[in-house]
Amino acid sequence: MIEAVERAIAGLEKKSRRINPEEKRIVSYHESGHALIAETTKGAKKVSKVSIIPRGLAALGYTLNTPEENKFLAQRHELVAEVDVLLGGRAAEEVFIGEISTGAGNDLERATDIIKAMVGLYGMSNVAGLMVLEKQRNTFLAGGTTKDYSEKMAEEVDSYVKNMLQERYEIVLQTLKDYSGCIENIVTSLKEFETLDGEQLRKIIRDFEIENGMESRMCHVKEPVENQEIKKEE
Repeated sequence: MIEAVERAIAGLEKKSRRINPEEKRIVSYHESGHALIAETTKGAKKVSKVSIIPRGLAALGYTLNTPEENKFLAQRHELVAEVDVLLGGRAAEEVFIGEISTGAGNDLERATDIIKAMVGLYGMSNVAGLMVLEKQRNTFLAGGTTKDYSEKMAEEVDSYVKNMLQERYEIVLQTLKDYSGCIENIVTSLKEFETLDGEQLRKIIRDFEIENGMESRMCHVKEPVENQEIKKEE
């Protein structure tokens, strides 16, 4: 089941694709950032798998997130959590690599689109109140949205989106710094085994919290994670 989802989202595995050690290092930190934020942010989707095995035409690595139950609506805190997870990759590069790569481009685009939708479609901000700024178009051969608001409102929307992205980014940065040793542990495992499933990831995080006397911030563990041996995929 997970394999079918992976193929649909990221394409076929490309184990034969050669990436240099520095790129592999960047991808390892990038995906570890996504995964850690997903597991420590309320409302984020549970991690099913983290991999640094290239897939498809472009993906050098990926974090597969799945909801714990079928849902048809998203609450505000869940959308904010999705933004945080998307920012986790870039933030990890900044904290642990010291330089940003092009790998976060799509993440930033998606995070920006989510916040814009929160403002313009869902009435989830104080910028426009309950006023809808973008209307869905369902006419034949015409999809997308239409916009009908002033330049002043557009400036306020831009400012809100920019400020909220920065605010969430600062929160994500702090979480990664708090769990810096844990990120290093995840990266070490990814470099060795290339793939971690969700339970293996959660065990690494929980072990780190216990070893450092931290109050757990994990959101997807209802009972202690059992000891599991990490095996390299064939």
